[in-house]
Amino acid sequence: MGISRRLTRIPALLRLLGVVLPVLSGCSINHYQPSHFQFTTIVEKTEAGPGGWRAACIHATVVNKSTLEPYFCQFGVGMPIETETFGLVSEPLAQRIAADCANEALREVIASPSSPLPGLVCRQFTNTFHVVLNRAVLGSKVTGQCEEETNPIRVEL
Repeated sequence: MGISRRLTRIPALLRLLGVVLPVLSGCSINHYQPSHFQFTTIVEKTEAGPGGWRAACIHATVVNKSTLEPYFCQFGVGMPIETETFGLVSEPLAQRIAADCANEALREVIASPSSPLPGLVCRQFTNTFHVVLNRAVLGSKVTGQCEEETNPIRVEL
């Protein structure tokens, strides 16, 4: 088999794994888009240099594949508006970074879930997402609580 034919099989294998791995883990979690992260400014940026804070709130559905029972996973995402490393982080860039980091965390959790229980999968996802996002934009955070000023965005299957 030629190298080009083997290379065309790799994307097909990756797509298949994307379907099979969530089923094997016992839970199904959503795929996140930048539009899911509707940030609200919590602390205005008023001075030059790093500062300001924005937050988003997500209500995602995690489904136990064996019982088909839904579990509602809530998490808050917070990011600085300006950092020393990135400078000013526009809202579209913040949305893209949050979605990319959420999906990376999702892949890590699906590859090695700590439990088949949706609540524990949600906690593992939130903790992993926090680590990945803070690595991407220092000072960012992901918690199990949403800021009061944010409007929750429901992410359905």
